[in-house]
Amino acid sequence: MDQKEILHKYLRTRRENLLAKLDGLDEYSIRRPMTPTGTNLLGLVKHVASVELGYLTDVFGRPTGRVLPWFSDDAEPDADFWAAPDETRESIIELHHFSAAASDATINELDLDAPGHVPWWREDRRDVTLHQILVHMCVETAHHLGHADILRELIDGGVGQGAADPNVTPRSAEDWAAHRERIESAARKAGAGGL
Repeated sequence: MDQKEILHKYLRTRRENLLAKLDGLDEYSIRRPMTPTGTNLLGLVKHVASVELGYLTDVFGRPTGRVLPWFSDDAEPDADFWAAPDETRESIIELHHFSAAASDATINELDLDAPGHVPWWREDRRDVTLHQILVHMCVETAHHLGHADILRELIDGGVGQGAADPNVTPRSAEDWAAHRERIESAARKAGAGGL
């Protein structure tokens, strides 16, 4: 695989992992704000799909014509990070697929050194290449996938990419509780000056 194929593979995998965080959850669970700033699973999918669409189409002069109202000048701040009651799970998943297809076309059709322009970045950073934006989107998607990993664990205990994920130590609920208690105990000791 060449560099572009490797980056593209990482991006596709992280996209799939992020979307999978919605699997098996009800509407409330995917929309529920889990942090003081309102971070929620469906909002993360909406945000990542929206941002990727801009970076891998408009930046390279390949607009799709798809209007994202949450990015309009009169939209409320952070409207891309949550789903209004009239925005369905299906519409956001469709946006995710649309964004991925449009982005994949750009990635497949352009060389890594293809020039782009990011008008919302500082003037001295606006001129970019596909390589730079691919790295940026891999990092952006993985960043928000990390948020989604934690939210999913808080919602229903799901960790990683499921039971077969080789990066998650297989433990029973009791073993996880004991593991957590060991960490809590270590934190208390360190906090009390026990080091």
